[in-house]
Amino acid sequence: MNTHQAQVLEALEGRLQYRFKDRTGLLRALTHRSAVPGDQVAHESYQRHEFLGDRVLALVVAEMLFSAFPREEEGDLARRLNQLVRRETCAEVAIDLDLGSVVRLGVGERQSGGRRKEAILGDVADAVIAAIYFDGGFDAAKEFVLRNWKPRMESLSGPLRDSKTLLQEWAQGRGQGLPSYSIVDRSGPDHAPTFRVTVAIDGEAVGEGQGKSKRDAEQAAAAEALAKRAG
Repeated sequence: MNTHQAQVLEALEGRLQYRFKDRTGLLRALTHRSAVPGDQVAHESYQRHEFLGDRVLALVVAEMLFSAFPREEEGDLARRLNQLVRRETCAEVAIDLDLGSVVRLGVGERQSGGRRKEAILGDVADAVIAAIYFDGGFDAAKEFVLRNWKPRMESLSGPLRDSKTLLQEWAQGRGQGLPSYSIVDRSGPDHAPTFRVTVAIDGEAVGEGQGKSKRDAEQAAAAEALAKRAG
């Protein structure tokens, strides 16, 4: 490891508020598959770390929610959990920690804006959790998760049931079919696309929405459909 790389990792540790005893796992957690020869992807990229980190995150957040909302039923706790562990939230944490600036990418991914891709950022956040878990144990990983996810838990706003769920319940309550979503337009660069989606019920278009991900666009379309129904 050269001096510059050591300085970069030391600065990252400052942002993570965790000092690694062995930075090998951290380096792996920052390595995208595009930066690894094909036959080494499983062991040298962050894929396996992302798998484990996702599970550690879910456990810590589930325990956090269980303690914070003692009167809530399982369904509401599950909806809060889904909001907190979804890719978009993990990517927000990665942006706050500036993980994109240190992730190791192949030339193609760098040129296509990989450092800003939500999917990569979300995966790296999960992988870093696993790296801390391996280096410092569960308590260290839990402390990291609480520090970065608890404020998000406390600031959650809006209905616990998202617009897609509410629209589905609305349709089923009236004996109608399930809402179906279709992408009608995709624009912008690969690293920052914009999706436009329509939602239909029993073949009738009832709403349209736009978002930076397919999921966000679907939620916006469902929200518009609900607003029309309420009107």
